[in-house]
Amino acid sequence: MGRSILILVAVVLFLTVGLNCILADELIWEDISRENLGVGTVLAYPENPRIIFFGSGNGVFKTEDAGLSWRNILTIKGQNRTVNLLLSGPGDNSSLYAATGQGLFYSYNSGNTWKRIFRGKDYSETECTALQLSSYAIYLGTGSGLLASKDRGKSWQKTSGVLAKTRILAIAAGPKEDNYIYVACVEGVFRTKDRGQSWEKIFGANPTEDGDDEEEQSNDTDEKERFSDIRYISIDRQNPDYLYLATSEGIYKSTDRGTSWEAVSSYGLLDKDVKFLLVSAKSNLYAVTKSAIFVYAKDRWCELSQRLLAAEVRFLAEDNHNNLYAACDKGVFRAKILNLNNDNRDMLPPVYYKDEPSISDVQEAAIRYAEVEPGKIREWRDRAAKKAWLPQVSIGIDRNTTDLWHWEGGSTTKSDDDVLRRGKDSVEWDVSLSWDLSELIWNDDQTSIDVRSRLMVQLRDDILDEVTKMYFERIRVKMEIDELSIEDRKKRAEKELKIKELTAYLDGLTGGYFSRQVKNSLDPV
Repeated sequence: MGRSILILVAVVLFLTVGLNCILADELIWEDISRENLGVGTVLAYPENPRIIFFGSGNGVFKTEDAGLSWRNILTIKGQNRTVNLLLSGPGDNSSLYAATGQGLFYSYNSGNTWKRIFRGKDYSETECTALQLSSYAIYLGTGSGLLASKDRGKSWQKTSGVLAKTRILAIAAGPKEDNYIYVACVEGVFRTKDRGQSWEKIFGANPTEDGDDEEEQSNDTDEKERFSDIRYISIDRQNPDYLYLATSEGIYKSTDRGTSWEAVSSYGLLDKDVKFLLVSAKSNLYAVTKSAIFVYAKDRWCELSQRLLAAEVRFLAEDNHNNLYAACDKGVFRAKILNLNNDNRDMLPPVYYKDEPSISDVQEAAIRYAEVEPGKIREWRDRAAKKAWLPQVSIGIDRNTTDLWHWEGGSTTKSDDDVLRRGKDSVEWDVSLSWDLSELIWNDDQTSIDVRSRLMVQLRDDILDEVTKMYFERIRVKMEIDELSIEDRKKRAEKELKIKELTAYLDGLTGGYFSRQVKNSLDPV
């Protein structure tokens, strides 16, 4: 009965979670950039989806007809012309800021005219990598430190300490807060509670220096580039207590403004190296790896980029009309966001597990392989209960040597015929049987069995949970492969590799049972 309930729960979980992913995979991505390639960032006016901006190595571009036509509104001159970030002023969409490799540019009239309001002292400081706007100040991240301006860019003050010389990766702040600012940099994550007067480190990193390669050491620059496992930080604008951090090892979440962190499940992610995060206005969490987009729903990640023809995704943005925008190497793409909490499930997913063992068979095989069958506990208890009927056997042996030597008479006709002889040992032994009938009610072995029983149940539950996840994840990936176009060879190879990985996991949990039972697998030969 218990096993049937577990199987039913697993099937319901697959239908509710798996189908959400299937529906998400049906997102249609429309290329709206009109052959503009190498896009690094995108900005959509929240209330007017017809007005969109994007930044690339060729400058800043704007459309007022939802992508039917674009015009260049800012051309960047110099060696590093990349546009890293576009932001609109808080409460003022006509104010635009462009963080570029040649400094920070500002427009007060929706991009018609521009003015450079920051340029660093050297190449590294001139490269503007991050930007955050508040009613109190402008926080600007560069390749060599964090700066702030309290007079709309007329003057700038550099932060002291570690943040004055490290590469800034991202800056996050709540929409209505001036006190709390969060900065992700090569050295880790830092927080201020007093508008930048003081900073504290709330997440550590292990930066490494690039320069061991002889070819790289021959470069003209003397400064080695530092790399970190930190990638990006984002805040839930609806709940500023919630922070999300992207790293090369996955995503971390804080629910107390960065005081403590916990890892977010990577279940469903094809790559733990997350490059970018977006928390939507509805608190949906999106993650970007090198070539894919995922959304976190129902405690797992679902890929949204199955039909996105791009090799590299660099940035995500949204508007208030359920449009999601992706800045990619192939341009700007737009998709309509589906309702992730949709409960309308009139169709069942196709059967992708034909000719393969059922989930119950795989679970039974895993339990047998780990030797955590429920019957083992019952057998232990039965043996412990029968123990009271078995007697305790005691055997005693006693050796009597009090009369060891004695005279033994010989012939009666001869004198001096008596001899002194050694007698045999006197050995006494006894056997006794005893019963402790109190053990029919309770014995000390029951305590040991209870402890081992709890450990075994926990181990069995962990194994069943792992097997169930792996089993249905494998089915989901097979379904995703069928949704891919023939031309999308890279993603197909990634999915097929994922199937092999999941198959290996299942084999490891079942002692090779799964592969032996598969007859017509879709795995590549």
